[in-house]
Amino acid sequence: MTALLKTEWRLESAAVAASLEGVTHRYGKTVALDTVTLAVPAGCMAGLIGPDGVGKSTLLGLIAGVRKIQSGEVRALGGDLGDAGFRQGCFARIAYMPQGLGRNLYPTLSVFENLDFIGRLFGQGEAERSARIDDLTRSTGLDPFLARPAGKLSGGMKQKLSLCCSLIHDPDLLILDEPTTGVDPLSRRQFWELIDRIRARRPQMSVVVATAYMEEADQYAWLAAMDAGRVIATGSPAEIKSRAGASDLEAAFIALLPEEKRKGHKAIAIPPRKREEGPPAIEADGLTKRFDAFVAVDHVSFRIEKGEIFGFLGSNGCGKSTTMKMLTGLLPPTEGRAMLFGRPVSGGDMETRRRVGYMSQAFSLYGELSVRRNLELHAKLFDLPVAERSKRVEEMLDRFGLREVAGAEPESLPLGMRQRLQLAVAIQHRPEMLILDEPTSGVDPVARDQFWEYLIDLSRNDGVTIFLSTHFMNEAMRCDRISLMHAGKVLAADTPQALVEARHAMSLEEAFIGYLEDAAGLGHKGDQPTEPSPTPETKAFAPPKPASDTFSLSRLWAYARREAVEILRDPVRVTFAILNPIILMFVIGYGISFDVEHLRWAAFDQDRSLESRQLLDSFQNPKYFDRKPDLAAADAIVSGLQSGQLKFALEVPTNFGHDLITQQTPEIGAWISGDMPFRAETTRSYLGGVMQAYLADLSARLTGRPSSFSLINIEERYRYNQSFKSIYSEVPSTIMVMLILIPAIMTALGVVREVESGSIANFRSTPVTRLEFLLGKQLPYVAIGLMSFATLVVLALFVFGVPVTGSWAALIAGGFLCVCAATGFGLLVSTFVRTQVAAIFGTTCIALIPTASFSGLLVPVSSLSGAGRAIGLAFPASWFQQISIGTFTKGLGFAELWVNYLALAGFTVLFIGLATLVLRKQEA
Repeated sequence: MTALLKTEWRLESAAVAASLEGVTHRYGKTVALDTVTLAVPAGCMAGLIGPDGVGKSTLLGLIAGVRKIQSGEVRALGGDLGDAGFRQGCFARIAYMPQGLGRNLYPTLSVFENLDFIGRLFGQGEAERSARIDDLTRSTGLDPFLARPAGKLSGGMKQKLSLCCSLIHDPDLLILDEPTTGVDPLSRRQFWELIDRIRARRPQMSVVVATAYMEEADQYAWLAAMDAGRVIATGSPAEIKSRAGASDLEAAFIALLPEEKRKGHKAIAIPPRKREEGPPAIEADGLTKRFDAFVAVDHVSFRIEKGEIFGFLGSNGCGKSTTMKMLTGLLPPTEGRAMLFGRPVSGGDMETRRRVGYMSQAFSLYGELSVRRNLELHAKLFDLPVAERSKRVEEMLDRFGLREVAGAEPESLPLGMRQRLQLAVAIQHRPEMLILDEPTSGVDPVARDQFWEYLIDLSRNDGVTIFLSTHFMNEAMRCDRISLMHAGKVLAADTPQALVEARHAMSLEEAFIGYLEDAAGLGHKGDQPTEPSPTPETKAFAPPKPASDTFSLSRLWAYARREAVEILRDPVRVTFAILNPIILMFVIGYGISFDVEHLRWAAFDQDRSLESRQLLDSFQNPKYFDRKPDLAAADAIVSGLQSGQLKFALEVPTNFGHDLITQQTPEIGAWISGDMPFRAETTRSYLGGVMQAYLADLSARLTGRPSSFSLINIEERYRYNQSFKSIYSEVPSTIMVMLILIPAIMTALGVVREVESGSIANFRSTPVTRLEFLLGKQLPYVAIGLMSFATLVVLALFVFGVPVTGSWAALIAGGFLCVCAATGFGLLVSTFVRTQVAAIFGTTCIALIPTASFSGLLVPVSSLSGAGRAIGLAFPASWFQQISIGTFTKGLGFAELWVNYLALAGFTVLFIGLATLVLRKQEA
């Protein structure tokens, strides 16, 4: 590794970049920081070292101002970060790069667009942004890739882009959380050389870095070693090694750990391997895997002998995990072949797969089951004999030191213990080969050495073949042989020492870098940036503007513009937003009707008299009644109603005509299907009307004068909907449903998607206020909602023939306010939930009930009472339903609907206001 630029300093006289005084931070019952007091010197490269889970990220988040202070005092750049005003002003002077490959990037945005977006958040004008982007990308070698989407960059290029985003506003304090984890050694070296060049140009800039690589930390000017939320040592690397009496930093860190943690720790000793006869454990020949046009693994070939510990080295995304999945039958190869113990690998070959144990990179056991239950479950899954299962579980608990935590759930255990549990599960069925995907990532050095003791014991004493991937060079040196992989190709394979000697290198990392440089210079031009040319003379930029907590339209527009670009580049979301309302409009408009017409019916006429025929002929109205052949038996009435072939049936008894003429009050039976109460009630009304007309006609014929029924002539005229067609209410109601549900569901993904991807760090570490962030998120969805609204209105007019009889301006204003209220509701839900799945389900369920049942879609809100009426009035749907029906059908305008506009505007303000209160600028 290239030596980092060191700055001579003395703690007594050096300025302090950041400090913590008595800081304690908890996540539930877990203590992340335990009364930490620390002063980080300014003007130098300061590092935090320690494994995952010791509090490094929490500490950096507090210094960056993105995490809320629970107790104690945190200061940075001379001020108290507990003061909201000072913290807001500091965002222009602090840069924070979160943990993870490109976590603060937007995958669909290009390199230029990512940088341009961050520049806009800091209030930079177009000329200044362009100049800064040009300067940073030329310095990092990213200038040939300005148009490439961030999601298609390599791991090293993503980290360089993340660094450029952090540096675009010339910060005084740069905070990097494990920036090189998962990055290949060449990209790692280029990354630190870039930091050196920038610090040489801006020596006043302080850099605080968390790292898991001790060889990196050895190059820093100052270190703080952490364990279990406490700082266990500070000083220069030389001072820490001297204090611990160790020759290297990892050994020094182990020596500084509490006695109970390093108890029993000893240096790893690897005995020679006994060579075994027979076919190799693994044989890959031309193994290739393509995903569409992307080649993940490119003609990989190697052999692994029985009992060998074989290391697989390479950066994230180079194809290691894909190769491992092909070797276990979890993924079929596109070309080539894989052999396990002389037999072809097949996903359906259970016998061969029983000979393999697989441990994934991420924890893949059941968090809700205890340690013992996980072991018992996997003993059953691998079909261990019933008599052996209990004994084997107990053996695993003792062998891997899990007896004391057998009843605990894995999520409550330290990372090292969880990895031991995964290894115990992987070997429980006595496999002949273990495939381990980065098994020690994030594990502390003591636990890592203990893990390796288990691996060595399995290899040397049990003859188990071990195939593992790792990012740690000291672990790679422990392997019998290793292969170096890059961009889907194996660059070299041999013993670690042989590879070092072949390159005439001082270390395995230096040898690996040499192979990577050869590959980048010959076989992979264009995939990796070339070594940047000497940095040109630095341009003078205006100092960063002080961040303000006042409302900024430019920052709001930056978020609105970026959200719009992301939406347009996601064909699924665009299709959902535009086509779904149209499809639903056609489905509802043509497929659903509340008109009760063409009722299928039949008669069971047992009298067959002139009077009975006259009665049945009264139902000869083709618009409302569709008569079927007469029934021959009473049982046919029941079967016809049950099958749905009939909606009602008339039963005329014997002697109906005689009883009618002799005025003996005859009876008839009307059987109505009640499966749909609304249609049944309407059918009953139809029958009553027909019978009334029949009796009036009969009375006139018998007496020769009009009956009392015909003295009053009722002419029916319907207000607003003269044709009495349900389409005139269905179409406006469908527009209401679409304007509530679709914009709300789409917007509900806006905030939570950034939380899941990690890009929410840009909101928390820049001057953007909560209201700017939310309104910027909302605007593109409002625009999409209005486009959908316009499309639905055009369909209503020209496809379904439903005219706007009221005020056009009133309809448009109502649609706009409805979309604003719906998107505001979606944002509110998005600030509450933590996953996109929960956002979709939550928004749909909460919005659908009042929209479908209490908005006036089925029953007018004025007819509701009690809780139903309250629910209807407490959601925007019922208020826009009156606007939609009123302007389309009733000829209404602003004068009659002004209360509805006030209600919708009030809902918009309420939802956005609540979302602003719920959304936190700082993590808890």
